[in-house]
Amino acid sequence: MTTERLPSWRPGATRDAILGYLDGIGDVPVEDRVAYLDNDGTMWCERPHYVQYDFFVDVLRRLAPDDPTLAQRPELAAVLDNDAAKIGELGLAKVAGALAALCDGQSPTEFAAVVDDFTERYRHPTLGVPLASLVYRPMLELVEELRAHEFTVGIVTGGGTEFVRRISPGLYGVPPERVVGTMIGYELQRDDDGRPVLRRTMASMGTPNEGAAKVAHIQSQTGRAPIVAAGNSSGDKEMLEWAQASPHGGLAILVDHDDADREFAYQSKAATFQDDEPVTAVAQRLGWTTVSMARDWEQVFPPAS
Repeated sequence: MTTERLPSWRPGATRDAILGYLDGIGDVPVEDRVAYLDNDGTMWCERPHYVQYDFFVDVLRRLAPDDPTLAQRPELAAVLDNDAAKIGELGLAKVAGALAALCDGQSPTEFAAVVDDFTERYRHPTLGVPLASLVYRPMLELVEELRAHEFTVGIVTGGGTEFVRRISPGLYGVPPERVVGTMIGYELQRDDDGRPVLRRTMASMGTPNEGAAKVAHIQSQTGRAPIVAAGNSSGDKEMLEWAQASPHGGLAILVDHDDADREFAYQSKAATFQDDEPVTAVAQRLGWTTVSMARDWEQVFPPAS
């Protein structure tokens, strides 16, 4: 068993900055040592599609043969036709809402079973690997290092909270109550025997969890501000600024997707609003620690099993 810290990170300024920060927080009370890490594109691969998007597309394609009316909805028809232009015209937020509504009426237990079935079957469309093999090994090592410094670690997602809550304990060791994302509603109903049962509903879905909403949702759902935050897109900007501005002195980490050979090379953007400035330029301007996948990571994904 290796005792090397961050073994999948190459020696250099980025690794030194992270370890140097963590080694310098001895005066920070343990209860204030909180880290929130974005999920898509920060903890696991988000290209060519968000995994949660693939999940709801899978739900749609399994329901569509028995319910022809689904194809009559423009958002769902665009997905069934794989019409990227139409999806872009409608907007990802609107399409994602229509997809998420496919699970309306399910109990938490029923939804969890659907997620489990998908994750067992899922293979990445281009890499051909299962879900666990899409998690970035260096970020798992960062989570371990944070815990070694007595951090409470949480996961933030722009997608639906409940999907990530289901997979987070197994992939990251993060319990459901530390996952903050876009919220769906629940309605308390009664079964045939009069017992209470919760059912999913889109009726009370709130603001998509991107941008300033991430800050508001972390505070309202957990009550604990991070001093370390990691993200990869403009949708994480405010969260990283918030962590950096901590009275204790914070650390903002940006993952830059610049490795076309081992992953994908692209400029990460917010999914639900227009970017005013490339996030890498924001990182440079604000003094964030930018992680180059190509230069800073010796290994991107876990070894093939």
